[in-house]
Order: sequence, then structure tokens, then C-alpha cells
Amino acid sequence: MNKNSNSYIFIYASVMVVLVAVILTSANLALKPLQDKNKENEKMINLLSSIGIDADASNASELYSKHLKKEVIINENGEELSTYANGELTGSKRAFGVNLKTALYNASKGEVAMPLFVMDNDGETFYVIPLFGKGLWGPIYGNISIESDKNTVAAVNFGHDSETPGLGAEIILPAFTDEFKNKQIFKDGEFKSVSVVKGGVDMQTKVAEENGVDAISGSTLTCDGVTNMLHDCMINYVNYLKQEDK
Repeated sequence: MNKNSNSYIFIYASVMVVLVAVILTSANLALKPLQDKNKENEKMINLLSSIGIDADASNASELYSKHLKKEVIINENGEELSTYANGELTGSKRAFGVNLKTALYNASKGEVAMPLFVMDNDGETFYVIPLFGKGLWGPIYGNISIESDKNTVAAVNFGHDSETPGLGAEIILPAFTDEFKNKQIFKDGEFKSVSVVKGGVDMQTKVAEENGVDAISGSTLTCDGVTNMLHDCMINYVNYLKQEDK
């Protein structure tokens, strides 16, 4: 075949495209188990962080098993649909494997099946609620841990994909997340969540001090996203949190 002919060039280009596609697909398949493991480790590290446990990829799995009391999936009434504890699953699915974005979408349609992590640190029980929402430029997410009284915030951690450096991206910093410690999600038995208040909690009367934190200056839309995320996620757990200890 004439190597300068159009047909040869077309065939050669087609073969190269197919070959590159096969190589990339093979590489992706080979790396997928490692990528999945990294995601699992990151999730465990963040859950542990929310109850005050420092972990890394080398010990995340061990520490998660040590400090986990149970994973549960709950419905709108706070009833446990699935439970995973001591390595045994009761129900159809572990909370750890729930896609939170999908679960929140289904909850908005009235099909509530939300993941919850009941964890322990030094004999104290924590209820860890995973979070997912929208920031200014993209997804924001994290965890909020509630103390054994099912009202007081123990800690939060946040993450984002594309918030503005120096502004909205600062939701991940301790200067912001530490504000949430000891805040309350209920007031007089009514769910209030925790609001991020522009201008500062002390400068207004709409949100009580125990139910609010100060916003990051210049990051109104990202902070509004955090407020909405906290409310829209935690509201699915109100009936569970109002029940007696399980």
C-alpha cells in the first residue's frame, strides 16, 4: 500500500486511535482498585477527623474499625433500614457505600434512605452526618459530628472542588471550622441547624448565638452554600436524633 495515499493515512490514524484507546482503558482498569482504595481511605480519614482522631492512609482502616460502633441507613421516621456493626450487615447495604448526592436527590423526592455513622472516642458516642451541597463554583461536602446529647456539635470538616482561593476555599481551614464546636442544632426542641451569618452572629437577632457562626468575609455565596448544605442534609436526621439512644 502506498504510504502517501489517503487510504493508508486513514487506516494508520484509525489503528493508532484504537490502540491509544485500548492502552488508556487498560491503564484505567488497572488503576481503578487503587483509586477506589484511596477514596475509601480519604472517607475514613475524614470521618475519624470529625470525632477527633488523626489518621492517614496507613492506619485509616484499622482506626475506623476500632472507633466505629455502627453504620446505619435511616428513613424519614428515623428507623434503621440497614445496620452494619462488628463486621456484620443487617439489611441490604452499608451506609459507607451510599452515594450521598443520589441519596439527597431521592430524599427530596420523598424517598429517604440516609447514611449515618455512630462512632466512639474514649467512651463518648458521636453521631456523624455526612454532608453534600453546592458552593459558589461547584460541590462542597464534609461531615458534622454531634455529641451524645444529639444536639451539640462536636466538630465539622469541609471540602470543596473549586471555591475561590483566599475566599470561599477557606471553609476548610480551622479558623472557620472551629467556630462550629459547641454550637447547637436544636433550640427548645425545634430543629434550627447551624447557620453561617454574614456580618457576624453578634450583629443580628435572627439567628441565636448557639445556632450560628460568623461567615468568611467576601465569601457570601459559599457561606450560604454551607448553611444550605447543613440544613438540607441534617433535616433528614431530625427524627432519628429526637429518639432515645439506640
